[in-house]
Amino acid sequence: MKEVKTAGIVLAAGQGKRMESTTENKVTIDLGGKPMILRTVELLRDVNIYPTVIVVGFQKDSVTNIFKDTNDVIFAEQTERKGTAHAVETALQDIPSNITDVIILQGDDSFSYPKQTIEDLIKEHRKNNSSFTFLTIDVENPFGLGRIIRDENNNLEGIVEEKDATIEQRKINEINPACYVASVDFLKKYLSTIKPSIITGEYYLTSLIDLGLAKKEKIHAHKAGKIPWRGVNTKDELDEAIRLFSTINRKS
Repeated sequence: MKEVKTAGIVLAAGQGKRMESTTENKVTIDLGGKPMILRTVELLRDVNIYPTVIVVGFQKDSVTNIFKDTNDVIFAEQTERKGTAHAVETALQDIPSNITDVIILQGDDSFSYPKQTIEDLIKEHRKNNSSFTFLTIDVENPFGLGRIIRDENNNLEGIVEEKDATIEQRKINEINPACYVASVDFLKKYLSTIKPSIITGEYYLTSLIDLGLAKKEKIHAHKAGKIPWRGVNTKDELDEAIRLFSTINRKS
């Protein structure tokens, strides 16, 4: 049996238009003396994930310069921003052949994950021999985020986006923060079959969840409950992230 080895993929190619910056990629913003993206890579190092492939695009030099003196980071350039599934497909081209699984993180919101949360996610994925495992968390205000849909026995049925959710579904507080562990073989089999969004034309990684469930693949949702997390898409959310980071540091 092939030894299980996990590499990291960090998505950092987007412009982050709502941040209103044309000169820097938002993942390079300082949090407590270190760029946000560096804290994400350090988290992966702490759980013995090597190497990490960072998908770059917008202001790529501002990202690559942070890691110019390291040898465990590989850069994959997404020349056209076609969505998260396309970004992962781009990264897979640089994943070493001995890697069986990848953990996929966002470059702008993963700095706050507790080490234990990531370790538990990977452990759950391996224990279940899953094809695709994704993290779910509980948040007080789920507005704008994809809700996790479960049946009466708490089994996963899928994800519904805010714009598609019913009034009852919008009351759900369990959301998908876009943190995944996936089999490389599963990704290679299904990424190319994803259809683009009819609204944006982009290819979304979350499409793999419904696709995998329909194909009877082993898809699991790992519930972490309430943990520190803050997506950063606007300046106000950045301010919240800075406050969250300060709170985490005071407690540690």
